[in-house]
Amino acid sequence: MIKLAVFDFDSTLMDGETIDFLAQECGALQQVSAITHKAMSGELDFFEALQKRVALLEGLPLHKAKEICHNLPLMQGAKECIAELKAIGAKIVCFSGGFSLATRYFAKELGLHADFSNILHARGDVLSGKVGGDMMFSDSKGDMLARLQSLLAISKQETLAIGDGANDCAMLDRAGYAIAFCAKPILKQHANIIIDHKDLREILPHIH
Repeated sequence: MIKLAVFDFDSTLMDGETIDFLAQECGALQQVSAITHKAMSGELDFFEALQKRVALLEGLPLHKAKEICHNLPLMQGAKECIAELKAIGAKIVCFSGGFSLATRYFAKELGLHADFSNILHARGDVLSGKVGGDMMFSDSKGDMLARLQSLLAISKQETLAIGDGANDCAMLDRAGYAIAFCAKPILKQHANIIIDHKDLREILPHIH
């Protein structure tokens, strides 16, 4: 029985990368996408990659960043998948190396129990190019999952974790249902369930 389900946000719950949508507004999409690809493939340290990418967002008006983050496209099947997991009594949580401007909004939209992500620092009403938060490092998701499992008295066997990139490896290692979703090759090595079709309803046959 699954008691805790942890979803990555970018390219898992949401169809795309939040930082790419923000970078497009800043005219820095190509630079940011190249760094994102290397980080998610495990070729670049996640912390360094995050700092480099967020620095390119400096000067973006905060109201514009919020508007973009509140209008991101959900992954196909996200609502149905979460509804099904809630129906069996699971706690649903989002871990994201992305940003609270997006995860906090969609946690409410989707009815998640909690979200853990990073905070884009603003100076006045523009982004400063700095970032801080709970999910800054490559092992942050695994560490946070271990703490939640301890707090809630939930075992590895009762945990589902799903993601697509290298910074999801640590949380998949702590989950009995370790799902690589349209994932980079490095993450597939840590998974026991692999889904290559972009529809979160593909999870459902595996959870009953």
